[in-house]
Amino acid sequence: MNDEHETKHLSRGQWVFYGFLIFAGLLLFTEHRAHVLSFLPYLILLACPLMHLFMHHGHGGHNHHHETKDGEQK
Repeated sequence: MNDEHETKHLSRGQWVFYGFLIFAGLLLFTEHRAHVLSFLPYLILLACPLMHLFMHHGHGGHNHHHETKDGEQK
């Protein structure tokens, strides 16, 4: 029974911690909304090269010639 009580206590503590984080995040967002939203156009522009990099898996992988074991290309 002691183990069950400790598990419930940890879970309640985690809920309180997560609730505090959500509340603190909400307060930070409402107080600093102008600062956060002013960076939004730059984040959209930054998303373009990041998407290009991650969607193409880097450059140099566009060559689709596969070599066989004898060294010949298909």
